Amino acid sequence: MKRVYLYKKFERFWHWSQAALIIFLALTGFEVHGSFNIFGFEKAVLFHRIASYMLLTLIVLAIFWHFTTGEWKQYIPTLNKLKEQIQYYTKGIFLNEKHPTKKTELSKLNPLQRLTYLGFKLFLVPLMVITGIIYLFYKTIDKNDIVIASSFELKTIAVMHTIGAFLLIAFLIVHVYMTTTGHTPTTNIQAMVTGYEDLETDEEESDKKETV
Repeated sequence: MKRVYLYKKFERFWHWSQAALIIFLALTGFEVHGSFNIFGFEKAVLFHRIASYMLLTLIVLAIFWHFTTGEWKQYIPTLNKLKEQIQYYTKGIFLNEKHPTKKTELSKLNPLQRLTYLGFKLFLVPLMVITGIIYLFYKTIDKNDIVIASSFELKTIAVMHTIGAFLLIAFLIVHVYMTTTGHTPTTNIQAMVTGYEDLETDEEESDKKETV
């Protein structure tokens, strides 16, 4: 095993801030929806709006960071060992089989994670952002006779936003579970806190070093 500085400071800040904002938005959003009462309707609406602006700012910063650092390449999808990865998560992990892929500094995500996170970034996040903005400014947009506002009823936008919220919660639950599939149940969480993670070294490389 080799201890590697895998997650940069901004990456960790972005990860935890995004998680906290999504949870808070879900909490206030479902209160606005009438599911329960914690803050009160008016405060829930205000808090939801403030948190949404904070998340939009974070998304912009994250996009800038990913493209300026080249980290966007981590999400390039691949079919290489995808089948093996699915089999590992559905069966192999319970039989204590060896992980089919190795995590490195240049490849932090396995094939299944790449597809999942890419879908999160290109489908789920845009769905929530677009429907949220239209819902938030619907009356203003409607007064200006923007085509997109007149093409969709407010109820339709609300339903789409709510469906996206449920998908986000499902993603969060699965994501939390997947963090427990490391070398130990807390390995991945610790790595996202400290930035360091113990990675498996190439056996051939280790043999060469020992020979030298």
